[in-house]
Amino acid sequence: MIEVNRLTKSFGAVKAVQDVSFAAPDGLITGLLGPNGAGKSSCMRLIAGILKPDSGQAVIDGYDVRRQTLAAQARLGVLPDKHGLYQRLTARENVRYYGRLRGLGGAELENNIDSLFQLLDMDDIAERRCEGFSTGERVKVAIARALVHQPQNVVLDEPTVGLDVMSTRTMRQLIRRLRDEGKCILFSSHIMQEVAMLCDNIIVIAQGRVVLHGSPDELRQATGQENLEDAFVSAIGTTEGLT
Repeated sequence: MIEVNRLTKSFGAVKAVQDVSFAAPDGLITGLLGPNGAGKSSCMRLIAGILKPDSGQAVIDGYDVRRQTLAAQARLGVLPDKHGLYQRLTARENVRYYGRLRGLGGAELENNIDSLFQLLDMDDIAERRCEGFSTGERVKVAIARALVHQPQNVVLDEPTVGLDVMSTRTMRQLIRRLRDEGKCILFSSHIMQEVAMLCDNIIVIAQGRVVLHGSPDELRQATGQENLEDAFVSAIGTTEGLT
């Protein structure tokens, strides 16, 4: 379970995250939505321990990310917006290296890699260097890297960007499978159809603040809108005048 309690982060005069609180329970898919610049990626980086908050806390399965960073990160798999692959390593070497950083090795690590590559249909790129990979191929390597240590909590920043139709279907099936295994899934997307298809809960962020949260039905009911896209537009409209 991921818990965020009054999380705040500024970059100079820019208040990227302002007093944000929410919970992403196990066994559910929680969507983090907002317009560009709303603070979604900053919030995810704070949860991952990449950024340090000015105040507040992020907690992963009871571990405070700031005070118990390694223990919290061991329970977390992250697909960031920047994939950061080692270009001269093969897909398998990239994932193996990250698995070793997580304390895995031997047959356990190789079995985990084989299972993920089969699940993500990566056997044809397993021994290829990542230099020259398409966007979709890079995303597949990055998600395999994030899941190789079998984390209980998974954070995905726009996981289907750049994927073709079949790869997008595979990614969505994987997200549902992780949820059905009882894992906590937190992901961001700008594709409303995808959000409506996948999310059990939705957190709407605008100008660094949570402006609405609940199930898709609850968001539609709260805004008086019939579809999720209109509910989202209505929700972010409530931030006018906020600083």
